[in-house]
Amino acid sequence: MEPKEKDLVKEQFGRNAEAYVKSRSHSQGSDLGKILDWARPSDSWKCLDIATGGGHVARTLSPHVSLVVAADITMEMLQAARRSLEEAGAENVIYVIADAENLPFLSEAFHLVTCRIAPHHFKEKAQFLQQASRVLMHGGTFVMIDNVAPEDPVLDNDMNTFEKLRDQSHVRCSTISQWKKMLNGAGFSIIREETVRKTYEFKEWAARTARNGEQIEQVKEYILSMDEKSRRYFSVKISGGDLISLEVDQWMVMAVKP
Repeated sequence: MEPKEKDLVKEQFGRNAEAYVKSRSHSQGSDLGKILDWARPSDSWKCLDIATGGGHVARTLSPHVSLVVAADITMEMLQAARRSLEEAGAENVIYVIADAENLPFLSEAFHLVTCRIAPHHFKEKAQFLQQASRVLMHGGTFVMIDNVAPEDPVLDNDMNTFEKLRDQSHVRCSTISQWKKMLNGAGFSIIREETVRKTYEFKEWAARTARNGEQIEQVKEYILSMDEKSRRYFSVKISGGDLISLEVDQWMVMAVKP
């Protein structure tokens, strides 16, 4: 039996696979280009994209490397990603069903390992990093991008609460300090990092994962009920009583395996 969280992830992403392929917040963003700028992949590299989702990182890497393995725990998500990438002409991508916390690949198999906007769905984040390190060659590069919780416990709680209300498959957004401790524990050496503000248009963001209007209303009510400090931190924008948008922190980190 798989843990409940993984069943929720499969159900959530399987039900919304096409929406994630087309999602603006996943398919667009300067961070995709930064992966190339930071990692500077070679055309001889073999790359692994963990929890590939809509395949956006795999698509970005494909023209610049020898092989991309797009891995995801959800069959429907991989099928949607493959359709999209085949239409884009990405011929050097293979698709593998894989659990980020128990990767089915040989040790030291890849020059580059990536994971974008997915680790908040992982329960055992330290184990995920250990696995990423294991399959990476010595001297190889690891790039991770994810939403992160503020260091302040109240803000941390508010963020993870509204994310869980919106998406039942959400596990936890960790803080940057927590991630750094786990990266160090997995044997990685951080060489570059950046934190940016990421804007969510509320209606699109909530509708992508909500099952019904009632769930969307619960998310809205929680965000509007947060204290002034939290509303200010998350840049909650309200117009005419409607919740228009909010912002969260997104962290991008590049590390090497010595």
